[in-house]
Amino acid sequence: MADFDVRRATVGDVPGLVDLLLQVCAVHAEGRPDLFIMGARKYSDAELCALLTDETKPVFVAVEGNRVLGHAFCVIQDFRGSNNMQPVVTVYIDDICVDEAMRGKGVATALYQHVLEYARGLGAHNVTLNVWSCNPGAQKFYEKMGLVPYKTGMERVLD
Repeated sequence: MADFDVRRATVGDVPGLVDLLLQVCAVHAEGRPDLFIMGARKYSDAELCALLTDETKPVFVAVEGNRVLGHAFCVIQDFRGSNNMQPVVTVYIDDICVDEAMRGKGVATALYQHVLEYARGLGAHNVTLNVWSCNPGAQKFYEKMGLVPYKTGMERVLD
């Protein structure tokens, strides 16, 4: 197992984040080419830099030296002012990705555990995420981490 740390992402991590975002998109584009564009990524460099300063959207990285091994993009969802929801805070994991070369070495587990500790520190009620059906490996990992379905997204692709 590699020796790595998990911490908040910085602007210096952007090149590593870009590489991982391309890997994430490739997995999704292979599974759902009708929705995802191969070779694309979710954020531009400028959007990434802005995101890294947004306290409501923390980004964590697992690093070995200066090398980014994995990331966890999160969104803090605050329902304390909601009319129809219990007044809780949720930490939504928008994306977890581990570099292909580092999978199976505990990086995703460390990132996920870090997010849990971060959420506990906020006093959050829960941690949530979505997983694409075309990514059974991710779904298996999340189940191994103790996550259970709490809602189901459904679709009908139109001709």
